[in-house]
Amino acid sequence: MTTTLVLASASPARREVLRSAGIDPVVRVSDVDEDAVAAALPAETTPQAVVVELARAKAVAVASVVPEYAADCVVVGCDSMLLVDGVLQGKPHTPEVARARWAEMAGRSADLITGHCVLRLVDGEIVAESVDCSSTTVHFAKPEPDELDAYIATGEPLQVAGAFTLDGLGGWFVDRIEGDPSSVIGIGLPLLRRLLGDVGVAVAQLWRHTTQ
Repeated sequence: MTTTLVLASASPARREVLRSAGIDPVVRVSDVDEDAVAAALPAETTPQAVVVELARAKAVAVASVVPEYAADCVVVGCDSMLLVDGVLQGKPHTPEVARARWAEMAGRSADLITGHCVLRLVDGEIVAESVDCSSTTVHFAKPEPDELDAYIATGEPLQVAGAFTLDGLGGWFVDRIEGDPSSVIGIGLPLLRRLLGDVGVAVAQLWRHTTQ
Protein backbone atom coordinates (compact mmCIF):
# COMPACT_ATOMS: atom_id res chain seq x y z
CA MET A 1 0.00 0.00 0.00
CA THR A 2 1.25 3.48 -0.87
CA THR A 3 1.61 5.98 1.95
CA THR A 4 0.89 9.60 1.00
CA LEU A 5 2.36 12.60 2.79
CA VAL A 6 -0.16 15.42 3.16
CA LEU A 7 1.34 18.79 4.09
CA ALA A 8 -1.09 20.86 6.15
CA SER A 9 0.44 24.18 5.16
CA ALA A 10 0.15 26.93 2.57
CA SER A 11 3.89 27.64 2.85
CA PRO A 12 5.69 27.28 -0.50
CA ALA A 13 8.97 27.20 1.43
CA ARG A 14 7.93 24.08 3.37
CA ARG A 15 6.75 22.45 0.17
CA GLU A 16 10.06 23.16 -1.53
CA VAL A 17 12.07 21.76 1.40
CA LEU A 18 10.19 18.48 1.02
CA ARG A 19 10.50 18.47 -2.76
CA SER A 20 14.24 19.08 -2.55
CA ALA A 21 14.44 16.14 -0.16
CA GLY A 22 12.67 13.76 -2.57
CA ILE A 23 9.03 14.04 -1.48
CA ASP A 24 6.23 15.60 -3.54
CA PRO A 25 3.60 16.30 -0.89
CA VAL A 26 -0.10 16.68 -1.37
CA VAL A 27 -0.85 20.18 -0.08
CA ARG A 28 -4.00 20.85 1.92
CA VAL A 29 -4.33 24.12 3.81
CA SER A 30 -6.09 24.24 7.15
CA ASP A 31 -8.46 27.06 8.10
CA VAL A 32 -7.16 27.14 11.67
CA ASP A 33 -7.24 30.53 13.39
CA GLU A 34 -3.73 30.52 14.81
CA ASP A 35 -4.31 33.54 17.04
CA ALA A 36 -7.44 31.96 18.54
CA VAL A 37 -5.67 28.65 19.22
CA ALA A 38 -2.77 30.41 20.92
CA ALA A 39 -5.08 32.66 22.94
CA ALA A 40 -7.01 29.67 24.26
CA LEU A 41 -3.91 28.05 25.75
CA PRO A 42 -3.18 28.52 29.47
CA ALA A 43 -0.99 31.49 30.32
CA GLU A 44 1.73 29.22 31.66
CA THR A 45 2.09 27.32 28.36
CA THR A 46 5.73 27.28 27.27
CA PRO A 47 6.74 28.75 23.90
CA GLN A 48 7.66 25.26 22.72
CA ALA A 49 4.23 23.91 23.68
CA VAL A 50 2.50 26.81 21.91
CA VAL A 51 4.07 26.05 18.53
CA VAL A 52 3.44 22.33 18.97
CA GLU A 53 -0.24 22.93 19.72
CA LEU A 54 -0.55 25.18 16.68
CA ALA A 55 1.06 22.53 14.49
CA ARG A 56 -1.24 19.88 15.92
CA ALA A 57 -4.35 22.00 15.35
CA LYS A 58 -3.45 22.37 11.68
CA ALA A 59 -2.74 18.67 11.22
CA VAL A 60 -5.96 17.61 12.94
CA ALA A 61 -8.04 20.05 10.86
CA VAL A 62 -6.58 18.74 7.60
CA ALA A 63 -6.82 15.09 8.68
CA SER A 64 -10.61 15.44 8.65
CA VAL A 65 -10.74 16.56 5.00
CA VAL A 66 -8.43 14.17 3.15
CA PRO A 67 -10.74 11.18 2.50
CA GLU A 68 -9.16 10.39 -0.88
CA TYR A 69 -5.83 9.71 0.83
CA ALA A 70 -7.06 8.44 4.18
CA ALA A 71 -6.58 4.74 3.37
CA ASP A 72 -2.91 5.27 4.26
CA CYS A 73 -1.39 8.68 4.74
CA VAL A 74 0.55 10.89 7.10
CA VAL A 75 -0.58 14.45 7.71
CA VAL A 76 2.19 16.86 8.69
CA GLY A 77 1.41 20.16 10.41
CA CYS A 78 4.01 22.78 11.30
CA ASP A 79 4.12 26.17 12.94
CA SER A 80 7.09 28.50 13.38
CA MET A 81 7.54 31.48 15.69
CA LEU A 82 10.53 33.57 16.70
CA LEU A 83 11.34 33.79 20.40
CA VAL A 84 12.78 37.21 21.22
CA ASP A 85 13.42 38.13 24.86
CA GLY A 86 11.01 35.42 25.97
CA VAL A 87 8.17 36.62 23.72
CA LEU A 88 6.90 34.63 20.73
CA GLN A 89 6.57 36.53 17.48
CA GLY A 90 4.54 35.24 14.57
CA LYS A 91 3.79 36.91 11.24
CA PRO A 92 3.86 40.73 11.44
CA HIS A 93 1.23 41.22 8.68
CA THR A 94 1.89 44.98 8.41
CA PRO A 95 4.96 47.04 7.43
CA GLU A 96 4.79 48.92 10.72
CA VAL A 97 4.99 45.74 12.81
CA ALA A 98 7.73 44.30 10.59
CA ARG A 99 9.80 47.45 11.05
CA ALA A 100 9.33 47.33 14.82
CA ARG A 101 10.38 43.66 14.88
CA TRP A 102 13.56 44.41 12.96
CA ALA A 103 14.37 47.35 15.24
CA GLU A 104 14.19 44.87 18.10
CA MET A 105 16.22 42.02 16.62
CA ALA A 106 18.79 43.63 14.29
CA GLY A 107 22.32 42.83 15.42
CA ARG A 108 21.02 40.35 17.98
CA SER A 109 20.23 36.65 18.27
CA ALA A 110 16.87 34.94 18.68
CA ASP A 111 15.51 31.39 18.60
CA LEU A 112 13.30 30.22 15.75
CA ILE A 113 11.06 27.49 17.17
CA THR A 114 9.17 25.19 14.82
CA GLY A 115 6.47 22.85 16.08
CA HIS A 116 5.79 19.64 14.16
CA CYS A 117 2.87 17.24 14.33
CA VAL A 118 2.64 13.99 12.35
CA LEU A 119 -0.64 12.06 12.22
CA ARG A 120 -0.86 8.58 10.67
CA LEU A 121 -4.22 7.75 9.10
CA VAL A 122 -5.28 4.25 8.13
CA ASP A 123 -8.74 3.67 6.65
CA GLY A 124 -9.77 7.18 7.61
CA GLU A 125 -8.84 6.87 11.28
CA ILE A 126 -5.96 8.50 13.13
CA VAL A 127 -3.98 5.53 14.44
CA ALA A 128 -0.80 7.24 15.62
CA GLU A 129 0.49 10.71 16.47
CA SER A 130 3.90 12.16 17.22
CA VAL A 131 4.75 15.77 18.06
CA ASP A 132 7.85 17.75 18.94
CA CYS A 133 9.58 21.02 18.16
CA SER A 134 13.01 22.13 17.04
CA SER A 135 14.88 25.29 18.01
CA THR A 136 17.56 27.05 15.98
CA THR A 137 19.45 30.16 17.04
CA VAL A 138 19.48 32.88 14.39
CA HIS A 139 22.12 35.63 14.48
CA PHE A 140 20.79 38.69 12.68
CA ALA A 141 22.78 41.33 10.83
CA LYS A 142 22.06 45.05 11.03
CA PRO A 143 20.48 46.11 7.73
CA GLU A 144 21.11 49.68 6.66
CA PRO A 145 17.95 51.82 6.81
CA ASP A 146 17.58 51.84 3.02
CA GLU A 147 18.10 48.07 2.89
CA LEU A 148 15.40 47.51 5.48
CA ASP A 149 13.05 49.87 3.66
CA ALA A 150 13.60 47.93 0.43
CA TYR A 151 13.13 44.58 2.15
CA ILE A 152 9.86 45.58 3.82
CA ALA A 153 8.62 47.08 0.55
CA THR A 154 8.89 43.65 -1.11
CA GLY A 155 6.21 42.35 1.26
CA GLU A 156 8.19 39.20 1.99
CA PRO A 157 8.66 39.75 5.74
CA LEU A 158 4.97 40.50 6.36
CA GLN A 159 3.74 36.91 6.03
CA VAL A 160 6.58 34.94 7.64
CA ALA A 161 7.34 34.17 11.26
CA GLY A 162 9.73 36.66 12.81
CA ALA A 163 9.59 38.97 9.75
CA PHE A 164 12.46 37.22 7.96
CA THR A 165 13.31 34.30 5.71
CA LEU A 166 16.49 32.28 5.47
CA ASP A 167 15.87 30.98 1.95
CA GLY A 168 14.65 34.26 0.42
CA LEU A 169 15.58 37.92 0.45
CA GLY A 170 15.84 37.88 4.23
CA GLY A 171 18.85 35.59 3.97
CA TRP A 172 20.96 38.64 3.16
CA PHE A 173 20.39 39.84 6.72
CA VAL A 174 21.19 36.63 8.60
CA ASP A 175 24.82 36.39 9.67
CA ARG A 176 24.69 32.75 10.74
CA ILE A 177 22.55 30.13 12.43
CA GLU A 178 23.17 27.45 15.03
CA GLY A 179 21.00 24.42 14.30
CA ASP A 180 18.98 22.94 11.48
CA PRO A 181 18.52 25.28 8.49
CA SER A 182 15.47 23.37 7.20
CA SER A 183 13.76 24.02 10.53
CA VAL A 184 14.31 27.77 10.08
CA ILE A 185 12.69 27.52 6.66
CA GLY A 186 9.70 25.92 8.35
CA ILE A 187 9.97 22.12 8.42
CA GLY A 188 12.92 20.36 10.03
CA LEU A 189 13.96 17.27 8.09
CA PRO A 190 15.90 15.56 10.91
CA LEU A 191 12.99 15.98 13.33
CA LEU A 192 10.38 15.04 10.72
CA ARG A 193 12.26 11.83 9.93
CA ARG A 194 12.15 10.86 13.61
CA LEU A 195 8.46 11.69 13.96
CA LEU A 196 7.63 9.68 10.85
CA GLY A 197 9.49 6.76 12.36
CA ASP A 198 7.45 7.15 15.53
CA VAL A 199 4.24 6.55 13.55
CA GLY A 200 5.67 3.64 11.58
CA VAL A 201 6.67 5.33 8.33
CA ALA A 202 10.21 5.14 6.93
CA VAL A 203 11.09 8.32 5.07
CA ALA A 204 12.26 6.32 2.04
CA GLN A 205 8.67 5.10 1.59
CA LEU A 206 7.68 8.66 0.71
CA TRP A 207 10.34 9.50 -1.84
CA ARG A 208 8.92 10.59 -5.22
CA HIS A 209 5.76 8.57 -5.33
CA THR A 210 3.12 11.15 -4.46
CA THR A 211 1.78 13.88 -6.70
CA GLN A 212 0.19 17.18 -5.94
